[in-house]
Amino acid sequence: MSQLGVTFRLSDYDYDLPKEKIAQTPCENRGESRLLHVDRSSETISHYQFKDIAKLLRSDDLLVINNTKVVPARLFGTKETGGKVEVLIIDYAAGVKNLEKTGFFQCDCLIKASRSPKKGARLLLEKKVEARVESVKAGVSQIKFLNGGEFLEFLNTCGKIPLPPYIKREAPGCNQNDQENYQTVYASKEGAVAAPTAGLHFTKELMAELLNKGIEITQITLHVGYGTFVPVKVNDIRDHKIHSETFYVSRENADKINRAKDENRRVIAVGTTSVRTLEYLSDERGRVKPNTGLCDLFIYPGYNFKCVDAMITNFHLPESTLLMLVSAFYTRQKILDAYMEAKIKDYRFFSYGDAMLIE
Repeated sequence: MSQLGVTFRLSDYDYDLPKEKIAQTPCENRGESRLLHVDRSSETISHYQFKDIAKLLRSDDLLVINNTKVVPARLFGTKETGGKVEVLIIDYAAGVKNLEKTGFFQCDCLIKASRSPKKGARLLLEKKVEARVESVKAGVSQIKFLNGGEFLEFLNTCGKIPLPPYIKREAPGCNQNDQENYQTVYASKEGAVAAPTAGLHFTKELMAELLNKGIEITQITLHVGYGTFVPVKVNDIRDHKIHSETFYVSRENADKINRAKDENRRVIAVGTTSVRTLEYLSDERGRVKPNTGLCDLFIYPGYNFKCVDAMITNFHLPESTLLMLVSAFYTRQKILDAYMEAKIKDYRFFSYGDAMLIE
């Protein structure tokens, strides 16, 4: 399964990663996380701290950030039978739309319980908030929360930030520090159930330093869904159906991106979420249109990038769609070589781990 030297075998995107390399907590100071710099033109790798990013970027670059905000999407309660249950909201945007339309927050959720509730089952959450399972399909439950307009207040009060499944601690789940740490400093648009983790390395001071250098910063929104953690299960990656995620790009920000392309300035995407959104909206010249909708673009080797000139990203899971995306931006082998270098140099991997700049 190859095409002009490009492989589509899932197993070719695997690599060995010792468990101790997976970051379980964030760097104490965001800007002091490490940064692996990959220069595609010279085919070189160099090592920095993330706060050095201002020295590496050009003064006329345009930095595109994803301003999505992680919602406290994990809820706890019991079934009618008394058994414990954990609910993870995985389509917050749909829930908000239903709330505005019908007066009830209703959306797709994942349920963790000793025995999964069936259609019609009632759940009792904290503060006597009730919910009902409307349907169950392929392990995903459509849940209607019965407290109407008060539900969002309840969610913000009692909900917990959902952490990725590979973050495992003696005390399970998130703690109060995660409420802040698993959120970018520029998060403003509620809707994600996972953080756009490349952005976690930025501090407000670093953002100010970038602006003082002349680097322009613009914002887009893509609400990261739980599907970002769903493993690829097909042998030929071209057969994989990627998840859809809600995005929004305003005319003002689209104009900034297009002006940068017209002026031959680099567009630097912060995170794979920004990459996917920009490429989804771009035409063959790399110009984007303001729009809102669902992004389901699956980028893998062989893809021709049109808008993005460089990207900042974290280190991704083996055999993940995100690893395939960064492999498309350079080459699979060059990315795997960079990952090997990161392992040797004791970089920290995944959401709370270190970062890469690929340019």
